[in-house]
Amino acid sequence: MTFVLIQDSGFVADDWTRELIDWDVTTTAAWQPACGYGLDVPNTVTADQLLPYFDDAAMIRISFPSFADGRGFSLARHLRLLGYKGRLRARGHVIAEQYTMARRCGFDEVEIDQCLADRQPVDQWLSRANWQDHSYLNRLQQPA
Repeated sequence: MTFVLIQDSGFVADDWTRELIDWDVTTTAAWQPACGYGLDVPNTVTADQLLPYFDDAAMIRISFPSFADGRGFSLARHLRLLGYKGRLRARGHVIAEQYTMARRCGFDEVEIDQCLADRQPVDQWLSRANWQDHSYLNRLQQPA
């Protein structure tokens, strides 16, 4: 299956070239991590479970099995609040209308399948790329 990566500039080529480790592999005794890997996690893990990986995981990719399941947004926000500085990628059923929320929660990018990209072309994603504008937080910080 072909995937499309979305960042604030639109559909972009994926520049991730390092290894992606499945979450289930990390629980085996035989797993020996190498610094700089990516970690694929379901949206059911907690941020506290991911704390031990902060120093070595250069990217955490959080699964979105359904656009109606927002646990990935909460997980991303908690990871950022706990201090995760690496790359955060949402993967799966994220729709263009959710891009602003994804970015505000701490995701750097969204990965969707080609079928969804065909139904929601780049212009729909770009219309939400100004995620920092029109934020109530920005309005609250403006001088009166």
